Amino acid sequence: MGTFAIVILVLAVILIFAGVKQVPQGRMYTVERFGRYTRTLQPGLNLIVPVIDRIGRRINVMEQVLDVESQEIITRDNAMIKVDGVVFFQVLDPARAAYEVHQLDYAILNLVITNIRNVMGSMDLDEVLSRRDEINGRLLTVVDEATSPWGTKITRIEIKDITPPQDLIEAMGRQMKAERNKRASILEAEGERQSAILMAEGEKQSQILKAEGAREAAFREAEARERLAEAEAFATKSVSEAIANGNVQAINYFVAQKYIEAFAKIATADNQRVIMLPIETSHILGSLGGIAELAKEAFKPDAKI
Repeated sequence: MGTFAIVILVLAVILIFAGVKQVPQGRMYTVERFGRYTRTLQPGLNLIVPVIDRIGRRINVMEQVLDVESQEIITRDNAMIKVDGVVFFQVLDPARAAYEVHQLDYAILNLVITNIRNVMGSMDLDEVLSRRDEINGRLLTVVDEATSPWGTKITRIEIKDITPPQDLIEAMGRQMKAERNKRASILEAEGERQSAILMAEGEKQSQILKAEGAREAAFREAEARERLAEAEAFATKSVSEAIANGNVQAINYFVAQKYIEAFAKIATADNQRVIMLPIETSHILGSLGGIAELAKEAFKPDAKI
């Protein structure tokens, strides 16, 4: 009797321990009763019915990461590239993640690979290389919608490396070099053009200044001639008035000046080599004196016309 009681007590303790389940933080357990899902155990201490209930699936509800291995993809312009990436997801509904899909990680990974090929295959190589954020966003939207029935949330999809073939990389390098040379040529031509414009502008300003200087010089020369003409006119007028008043010295000065000017022109003429002087200088002065006497006689008050 005592042995039977001990056995019963040991069985009771075993059943109690079998019915107590401790769930760690970041995990959730599903409970199955005779093979059918009944409820989900939360982190902490939980009780189940021994023998009748059992733990079905142990689900990780922390954010998880899957590594997408390198895949060969053909773009819209028939360029072969290699692409790899990572996927971040989190289980929100452990029951659906456990019983709606088999091998959740494998299913998500294949969805991502398929959609990477679909998205990048619809783009040209230049778009694939320059629109990585757009690709990540499109993949996230499509894959998250597809995995929603499985009780999961796709938080991020990141493309890590995009590797074109070696010959394409070399062609891109040559294209980049040609583009840089083109830009350098354009900048050089623009610099030469700007330099020519500045030189032409400087030449223009120089011509303008020269023209203004020539105009100023002509104005000064004309002004000088005008003043000379005025002086000559004034001198002529003064001589005329002196003659009218009977001033013989004025006549002598006027005739002598004109005679000397004429003689100077004859002496400096290019076609003259020998100058014959028919009279002496004293005779010239005598002639001037004679002319003066004639003028004096002509301007006397009682002279007859």
